[in-house]
Amino acid sequence: MDGAEFKSLPEGVQRVARVLQELGHPHAPVLLADAARTAQQAADALGIELGQIAKSIIFKRKPDDVAVLVITSGDRRVDEKKVQALVCAQGQKLGRADADFVKASTGFSIGGVSPVGHTNAPVTLIDRDLLRFDEIWAAAGHPHGVFKLHPDDLSRLTGAPVADLAL
Repeated sequence: MDGAEFKSLPEGVQRVARVLQELGHPHAPVLLADAARTAQQAADALGIELGQIAKSIIFKRKPDDVAVLVITSGDRRVDEKKVQALVCAQGQKLGRADADFVKASTGFSIGGVSPVGHTNAPVTLIDRDLLRFDEIWAAAGHPHGVFKLHPDDLSRLTGAPVADLAL
């Protein structure tokens, strides 16, 4: 990606593109013609299975207001109790994050939360169900932005562990 192409991207996508480039990821973000705020919209726009969308869900660890990012397959639901058991101390709670918290803690708006390029590093977990695919796509910092990767790339790019997190 040359400098002019890079500067024409939305700010969040630029941030993601920089991180991907710095980490040697072979696929730069692309902008879709239509918004892909949901996993289904992204899958439809890319012509792939819903499960191939790496969905980024942000939770809020209540005692310290830390963002917890769970990256899961687009066709799965996150089991909040499993996540809570992994990221919270005994008796602590995990809660849903509202749009303001997501934006303030990650720098991304809901519908464009990327696995990488956060303004504040979240606690991150990757759901094992993503490993069933050879190719997945993740949000790239904007509702129109996505990038291609192999499920194993998520651990390398984020440093996050893989766990059983789906219902």
